Amino acid sequence: MRDLLRRHHAPGRIVWIGVRAARLADLRDVESCALSDSGLEGDHARPGKRALTLLQAEHLPVIAALAGLAEVTPQMLRRNIVVAGINLSALRGASVCLGAAVIEITGPCAPCSRMETMLGRGMYNAMRGHGGWCASVTVPGRIARGDSVVLND
Repeated sequence: MRDLLRRHHAPGRIVWIGVRAARLADLRDVESCALSDSGLEGDHARPGKRALTLLQAEHLPVIAALAGLAEVTPQMLRRNIVVAGINLSALRGASVCLGAAVIEITGPCAPCSRMETMLGRGMYNAMRGHGGWCASVTVPGRIARGDSVVLND
């Protein structure tokens, strides 16, 4: 079983990075960023289990369909990093290389009631189970769009 849990079809990759200067500020799309124990450089996050939030790129069309929207963007969902090609759920509790940094996926990042205000009725429930993941930073480093996402061996 241990071997099965460490086996993935292919590495994932970072497809989007966003930071916000303050809690309710709009996210700003960035190409690359330093990642410290308190989160992304320029982001308002704090150290600990929620220093970073991640979202599965493959869930964006699912959320849009459940919400009756043509499209949902990462900025709308307010997560820091969007990852494609690897199942974030399967990485929970694991040490994960994210570019030059190492993180630990600590648990689900539940949607907040603000989704209803920003995106419309039913968005909270549309995101349930697709709200993303929280992570702590174990080894700071620089990350960029296109960087690999793999288990830390």
